Amino acid sequence: MASAAAPSTKTYSIASIPADGIGPEVVDAGIAVLRALARALGTFRIEFQNYDWSSDRYKKTGQYMPDDALDQLRKHDAILFGAVGAPDVPDHISLWGLRLAICQPLQQYANVRPTRILPGTESPLRRCGPGDLDWIIVRENSEGEYAGQGGRSHVGQDWETATEVSIFTRHGISRIMRFAFEVARKRPRKLLTVVSKSNAQRNGMVLWDEVATAVGKEFPDVTVDKMLVDAMTVRMVEKPQSLDTIVATNLHADILSDLAAALAGSIGIASTSNLDPTRQNPSMFEPIHGSAFDITGKGIANPVATFWTAAEMLAWLGEQEAADQLMRAVETVCKKGVRTCDLGGTATTKQVTEAVIQEIEVGVQG
Repeated sequence: MASAAAPSTKTYSIASIPADGIGPEVVDAGIAVLRALARALGTFRIEFQNYDWSSDRYKKTGQYMPDDALDQLRKHDAILFGAVGAPDVPDHISLWGLRLAICQPLQQYANVRPTRILPGTESPLRRCGPGDLDWIIVRENSEGEYAGQGGRSHVGQDWETATEVSIFTRHGISRIMRFAFEVARKRPRKLLTVVSKSNAQRNGMVLWDEVATAVGKEFPDVTVDKMLVDAMTVRMVEKPQSLDTIVATNLHADILSDLAAALAGSIGIASTSNLDPTRQNPSMFEPIHGSAFDITGKGIANPVATFWTAAEMLAWLGEQEAADQLMRAVETVCKKGVRTCDLGGTATTKQVTEAVIQEIEVGVQG
């Protein structure tokens, strides 16, 4: 095993927000693995500060976060987030009270969701072989259908009205398109699929398409195609090998990325990065499986999504070697059949975590 880190070794400060349901279980697993990785490599240090912002806090105080929450988060290099949501709190309150209350003001406008079939994991698609499903979905994370604009009037009357206004700005579309093209450019196939619904949504989505075309001229080496979101679901199922990098609106990518995770084997393995590409604010990294109260406390939550998320966080922080080492360990454990029940296995969260830590130590020593 590598010796202890030298005093000059880079130290990263991570805000840990386990929040609800299985969030604390998988975040604890992620922290254990990250500490083991840092200890084994000896090339960086990682420190965690826990924040007890959760639905329990909301039920006690009426707030998910204190008034100075964003100032506290800005002191960190990154944020590791578990899951938010509780059966006795309406979903729109928990989402807007915590996750979106962090993402939007910290300008984490690029939501990045890598998806591929890990070794030892089977896709429900019977004709999907190794390498046929390897995507990165880029989700616009700040406006669109989740802009938070709208309201309700005449509450309780037969003519009660509710509006949810989708906001699309040239600035917002331009920056997410440019980010998506840059992601596509770095991948071997240099292929970007722009998802739209401009046949029916003739204002915001038409602007979306027009800006995509304009930005695309800056990237002549990237091949671009366009899909309506309904047809995109069919293509993902029938021709997964025809896709590579995908960019879509807040709502469309939210739905498509969950479908992608299911097609890759389980939502329990899917990771997310909420990025501020300007790096003026810390970015937030989270598994996408939600709080999963039906399995909370049973010790069977799949920690792989959190491990993958942790690897994405390390890469964002500039520790690519450590990120690669972590993913190799995760893939080796999956290939060996150490899997939780969502992937058809019998292993517990603890057993998967211990197996990954062992592979990290073996890999570094090797």
